[in-house]
Amino acid sequence: MLITNAKVVTWEQPNRILNNAAVLIEGNLIKEVGTSDELIKKYPHEERIDADDQILMPGSICAHTHFYGAYSRGMGIPGRPAKDFPEILENLWFKLDRALDEESVRLSAELFLIDAIRSGCTTVFDHHASPDFIDGSLDVIADVVDKSGVRASLCYEVTDRNGKEGTKAGINENARFLKKLKAGHNLNGRLHGTFGIHACLTVDEETLEDCAAANPGGFGYHVHVGESQEDEWDSLYRFGKRCGQRLYDHKLLGDKTIVAHAVHINAVEMDLLQETGTWVSHQPRSNMNNAVGAAQIESMLDKGMNVVLGNDGFTFDMWSEWKAAYYMHKIIHRDPRRMGGYDVQQMGIYNNSRLAGQSFGYGDKFGKIVAGAPADLILVEYRPFTDLNAGNIPWHIIFGFNERMISTTIIDGKILMRDRVLTTMDEKEIQARSLAKYKDVWDKFNALHKA
Repeated sequence: MLITNAKVVTWEQPNRILNNAAVLIEGNLIKEVGTSDELIKKYPHEERIDADDQILMPGSICAHTHFYGAYSRGMGIPGRPAKDFPEILENLWFKLDRALDEESVRLSAELFLIDAIRSGCTTVFDHHASPDFIDGSLDVIADVVDKSGVRASLCYEVTDRNGKEGTKAGINENARFLKKLKAGHNLNGRLHGTFGIHACLTVDEETLEDCAAANPGGFGYHVHVGESQEDEWDSLYRFGKRCGQRLYDHKLLGDKTIVAHAVHINAVEMDLLQETGTWVSHQPRSNMNNAVGAAQIESMLDKGMNVVLGNDGFTFDMWSEWKAAYYMHKIIHRDPRRMGGYDVQQMGIYNNSRLAGQSFGYGDKFGKIVAGAPADLILVEYRPFTDLNAGNIPWHIIFGFNERMISTTIIDGKILMRDRVLTTMDEKEIQARSLAKYKDVWDKFNALHKA
């Protein structure tokens, strides 16, 4: 197809904004970028989408999320409000994931992938848990990914909290799924995987050793690290080492591994993450909601660390995560100079794109509008009333953009939403199934609280 009359944000380095531009898509790739006049003349018979001066840009990327959290939306949690993060885990997440069966796992993925498409989030890195439905759970989610058309990286959360049989089942599910990917079952490059581990807090040394041994090779790990101070205290108390050191000693860190949060890591752990090229995923909305603090993101960026941006299961309008990151560090430090727009742009655009390019292929072309890049694109109905240029676009995004402006989402060259109408997923039908299912999930959740 040929998209014409667009204001194209290329997200190259340096970034360019091209007015009255056109982009030719051939198959699943961007073939050519030029002016509308020249490409219309060159390809007169190509199917066209008239952007009508909307912004055409690469879709957003989410470096850490949890589809399985979908049924927490609107849920009332019994008892007194949690006083700290371990109580949040125990009262909410460690009971919600146990309330999930195959049907609710499928629905959770469907509901959040609808949100991703509507929010222009074209690539997601999921971290899944469903202790009462482990075997084959990643295949169920992969089937939803296949039908939705979204690009996704999946893993299963290994944890000791449900006994060693549960640990073994989680390890086996990761290994089975990754071997399947290695054999080529990757949805023509739209499906990727990592080896999931919950957190240092919920795994012992034997489990870390078993995870390292079970990885079929070529895949990194995806693990929460230092999200709350209790994660570090527990690690020191039980094993005499901080979280980062434990993972380093088991050779679980590396340039294919994602550690989520890293709020309470120290300088030594930071050095280990930098040395190994490990990716650190920042989720400011979640950190504020859980009152766990703010990671030293600016210091990590200054050190040249691979800091990326996720949503931890919040909505997939990643521009809201931009805003939260921009505001959070200012208020934490009571300094309006902290966390500049270019820092947020570095995480949300350039670093996220490098992670996705490494994971799904395409290298440094991923997340850019250039010839040879994957055609993962969105049209944004943002009509600025001041100058929009490559220098000030972070502040247009932070103070002007919102997900309701996204009119069209294209992934891998396929239109998944056009003029705000979904093309691959029946939103009303999925919502109806969810409304028929949620009571079952919530009843199981409440029963676990009474047990």
